[in-house]
Amino acid sequence: MLLEVTIDDLVRLGVCSEDEAQGSHKKLFKRLRKEKVAMSYRDGTGLFMLQSKSNGDCQFLDSNTRLCTVYDKRPDVCRKFPSIGPRPTFCPARAR
Repeated sequence: MLLEVTIDDLVRLGVCSEDEAQGSHKKLFKRLRKEKVAMSYRDGTGLFMLQSKSNGDCQFLDSNTRLCTVYDKRPDVCRKFPSIGPRPTFCPARAR
C-alpha cells in the first residue's frame, strides 16, 4: 500500500519534530529514508511517500490483528478514507 502523507502527518505520527518540519524537507527526507520510514519525497507537492512492508502492507498495520497501530495519530489520508481516492465510498472490507 502506497501512502502519501504531509509534513503535518509526520509530526502527528511522531517521526519528526515541529522544528524539523519547519526546516529543510529534503534533509528530513534523507533521514527518514535512512530510517526506512519514507521512500520518496516530492518537492513540488510537499508529500512524502511512506515505506511499505515487504508484503505491500502499510508499515503501521499489525500483521496479526490487521489493525492500525497508530490509529489515533493516523495520517489525514487514512482519516478521510474511503471518502477520497479513485473509488470514493468503496471500502474493500465492506465488500466481502
